[in-house]
Amino acid sequence: MASSALKMINPNSDVARRGQALQLNITAAIGLQDVLRSNLGPRGTIKMLVDGAGAIKLTKDGKVLLHEMQIQHPTAAMIAKAATAQDEITGDGTTSIVLLVGELLKQAERYVSEGLHPRVITEGYDHAKKEALKFLEDFKTPKPEMDRELLVSVARTSLRTKVHRVLADTLTEAVVDSVLAIHREGEPIDLHMVEIMKMQHRSETESRLVRGLVLDHGARHPDMPKKVTDAFILTLNVSLEYEKSEINSGFFYSTPEQREKLVESERKHVDDKIRKIVEFKNTVCTGENAKKGFVIINQKGIDPLSLDILAKHNIFALRRAKRRNMERLQLSCGGVAQNSVEDLSPEVLGYAGLVYEHVLGEEKYTFVEDVKDPYSVTILIKGPNPHTIAQINDAVRDGLRAVKNAIEDKSVVAGGGAFEVACAQHLVEFKKSVKGRAKMGVQAFADALLVIPKVLAQNAGFDAQDVIVALQEEHQDGHVVGVDLKTGDTMDPKLDGVWDNYRVHRHMLHSCSVIASNLLLVDEMMRAGRTSLKGPDHMA
Repeated sequence: MASSALKMINPNSDVARRGQALQLNITAAIGLQDVLRSNLGPRGTIKMLVDGAGAIKLTKDGKVLLHEMQIQHPTAAMIAKAATAQDEITGDGTTSIVLLVGELLKQAERYVSEGLHPRVITEGYDHAKKEALKFLEDFKTPKPEMDRELLVSVARTSLRTKVHRVLADTLTEAVVDSVLAIHREGEPIDLHMVEIMKMQHRSETESRLVRGLVLDHGARHPDMPKKVTDAFILTLNVSLEYEKSEINSGFFYSTPEQREKLVESERKHVDDKIRKIVEFKNTVCTGENAKKGFVIINQKGIDPLSLDILAKHNIFALRRAKRRNMERLQLSCGGVAQNSVEDLSPEVLGYAGLVYEHVLGEEKYTFVEDVKDPYSVTILIKGPNPHTIAQINDAVRDGLRAVKNAIEDKSVVAGGGAFEVACAQHLVEFKKSVKGRAKMGVQAFADALLVIPKVLAQNAGFDAQDVIVALQEEHQDGHVVGVDLKTGDTMDPKLDGVWDNYRVHRHMLHSCSVIASNLLLVDEMMRAGRTSLKGPDHMA
């Protein structure tokens, strides 16, 4: 009735009725699941994305794939948006959400084809979700004090699913140490204090943590020292160049002497500032500090004449530093940024054990290292080509979030499919206490959870059914078991150091059941929205 009424109002509308609409949704979810299923886990394969300009992106990160792919189908696009939202909130679990939503709809299709109403299944899903979240609270491993070894295991588990094993192990230490460096007890962790600097140079396994700052520009004077050890750092936000007045003004002179005086007075303003800085340097670098270096990092400009004076006094000066780097510089080196050169005192200086310039082709980089107690650090990503660097950058972002989540949650969850196997078994027991036909929804939810260990096993080249049976038998003996991707047997994730984030699992259980339930309850799809005024119909 509704569809015929809609056709009368809008003859151009497309309407899919109940069975057809549900089938369209299920097909879309399973289609998206098939695209991403081969990416899951450390043994997953890599996708190559080629854009319109022919640029290549290699990735197995679900969030990057869903973000970069052009998804036309409305249902698939909705699942993709929900999965990328999961990544933005927790930093992981994108591929798992897509697999779970696809599997929940696939399991529901079995019951719907036998005549069960979708509303009954969604009620079962709701019961199962609440019970699964309760079970997660009991299953998680609380760790009030997170030691470094556990954080390394969490970061390694996350990174191995994004990049190859050797590179993941190289990045793991850098990621954990960078978060521990910026973590202050009782304060939220601000990951913006970890600068990620990219350098197209040598191999990706040479990526490392710099306990300090890397700036993407160098000194602008050839005579300045290229390397300064044991250095005082002065951070300035002072213009050390001649500036034009804000209003249009003109000076008139009648003799060459007057012109000379004019030029002198213009320079005098800047020269006075430079003289004060040089005097300050000479005051500080005396006595026991005579051999210490002096580095100026200025947010505003320094003109060539000023640079020349600074170079003569053996001062290493950088100009036009980015504002975000100025904030990080104070956190990593100490000291206070100055907006004037009037009242400079030794208390405003920071300290760095080593400041040096690295030239790479036409690019210059300045490294500020060996700082005393860095509140801000840099992860230096190296790689031979842009797509490798982009892949490492995405992996590092997720690794940092995984470590941050573990510290903030004060708990972790055994990985390798262990939670899914345990939760599926728990829901089968819980089903007995559910009244009525909603039992079938609970059973469908329990079966759907097993898609994660199944796909992990398939991607490692093992038979999914054999692995699931072995896991379930081992679990019934009272053990926590995950999939060993080297042998295809069962393993104890706690002993092997395979740990997932608690918040990733919690958010995943919540999201996938809500999305699947919403899609199951769609009984009619109508394409009857307003057309764009620039569309082909209007032009015709």
